[in-house]
Amino acid sequence: MPHFAKGVVKFRRDVYPGKAELFEKLSTGQSPEALFITCSDSRIETAMLTQTDPGELFICRNAGNIVPPHTNQTGGMTASIEFAIGALKIPHIVICGHTECGAMKGAMNRAGLTSLPHVREWLGYSQGAVDIVEALGADLDDEARMRMLLEQNVILQLQHLKTHPTVAVALAQGAVTLHGWVYDIKTGEVSAYDDETGTWIAVEERYAGELIELMDDQHAC
Repeated sequence: MPHFAKGVVKFRRDVYPGKAELFEKLSTGQSPEALFITCSDSRIETAMLTQTDPGELFICRNAGNIVPPHTNQTGGMTASIEFAIGALKIPHIVICGHTECGAMKGAMNRAGLTSLPHVREWLGYSQGAVDIVEALGADLDDEARMRMLLEQNVILQLQHLKTHPTVAVALAQGAVTLHGWVYDIKTGEVSAYDDETGTWIAVEERYAGELIELMDDQHAC
């Protein structure tokens, strides 16, 4: 804890003063650009990964970056998604998986999680992705199978998102866009799902048009 306390002191002394105007603005409300759903893994640092400031991302984290399909049973993910889209009107949702994901390793062998019954049940929301890997990846090595699982799990959770009423309505209105990412911890690379082609491509390729437009806007300013 002293390490964390030291960090708070540094934040108050060195960081906060330089962003005082931003924090004053944030004290009156929030208007995030994206709901960012990712894994609880301590190696995933969302602000560092996306180079964003406070207020830009509405973040939900859990083991395996999972979105349970909508039911009438209230849960933390369901309530957070409903608030993010129904109240805050956030225009983008990103589901971001990552390499070396312990949750996905567990999903491949849920029977071995007898001492972690809640984890075993939670990972059942990834079973469809596991089944796809078993059906399509039988001839792949372990590394390739895990990569396929990471990608298929993100795709599955995107499908689950569409069952949430606020998301379904926003999609029908063209008010929200869904994004699937996989982050490689070792290389720093981020792959994005292209739903038009059903393939995974580098994030800079997936958003090439938007990046050019952003740079043009920055030059214009």
